[in-house]
Amino acid sequence: MHEAYMAQAIAEARNGFRQTYTNPLVGAVIVKDNRVIARGAHLQYGHEHAEKNAILHCEAPEELLNSTLYVTLEPCHHRGKQPPCTQAILDSGIKKVVVGQLDPNPLVAGKGLAFLREQGIEVITGILENEARALNPHYNFYHEYKRPYVVLKQAVSLDGKIAVLGKRTALTDDETNRFVHDERDDYKAILVGADTVLIDNPRLLGAGTSLYPPVRVILDEAGRIFDKRELQIFKNQSAPVYIFSRRQVANLPAHITVISLDDFSIANILQALYEKKIQSVYVEGGAQVHDAFLASDLWDELISYVTPKVIGGNGRAAIASSRQVEQVYDLQDFSVQTIGTNLRLSVKRRL
Repeated sequence: MHEAYMAQAIAEARNGFRQTYTNPLVGAVIVKDNRVIARGAHLQYGHEHAEKNAILHCEAPEELLNSTLYVTLEPCHHRGKQPPCTQAILDSGIKKVVVGQLDPNPLVAGKGLAFLREQGIEVITGILENEARALNPHYNFYHEYKRPYVVLKQAVSLDGKIAVLGKRTALTDDETNRFVHDERDDYKAILVGADTVLIDNPRLLGAGTSLYPPVRVILDEAGRIFDKRELQIFKNQSAPVYIFSRRQVANLPAHITVISLDDFSIANILQALYEKKIQSVYVEGGAQVHDAFLASDLWDELISYVTPKVIGGNGRAAIASSRQVEQVYDLQDFSVQTIGTNLRLSVKRRL
């Protein structure tokens, strides 16, 4: 019985898809006498959390007394943009709380359940835990590993090239391009190197389906892109831009932030993004940027869009540098998907 109601709460959580920003997807249902009397979800960043949303949607509030709340994630016990959910649960008269997943966020972790138990509310945990965790893979990773989840994404020809040397090279078809723009909205940041910006002049935007568009991150230690103010990255203000560079430049557009580091290592770059609450990064290259992430061991998933094209010759190889390689990565969760005339290959690291 617990599993059936938790499954409904998980379905409710998905109603907040791409709208909760740094907050997790959370769903809730309230049950009384084997009847669902209310449903709720965290529908948008800054709005009420799932527990409060469900309580507010109960048409007969007197039925909340001695009812059971099913919620996909541990209720919060701190005040952020919303008051603590634990107090709303207590005030409503709910007497049992069934939780899918404990919250890895240190602001919450264990505190919500401890308070509820202290107040005499029965608490049950671990119901459909894996399914509940699957709602928020990047949120969980960010808090559990203290860094963003990193995906290396590339589009490659059949011979493993990403471009004609020094030229913008379109490889994927229109259907795949639309798919990739939509996929970008699953991440909190899109990251590229200076060469990609200078050669391709991209806008680096998603499909516009996320309440907060991904931050655009540029790695340009020497600051070469600052001499090209006509680039889309400067002109298009649809999303914030973080430029990692040693060069300090005045009179930049308001959407541009320059981040200077003592050491421009991948570890330090990810630490800086972690501190800015970036939970996931979609790394689109180029080849040397991808290889730097590979060498750092700070990456988690690789997505390759393979196209029915061949470049040959001195075409730019995917994930390449002058680094001497001494190992082969053993990967897992390999999947293949056909999109238009292209194949989407995805694989994850073994943690």
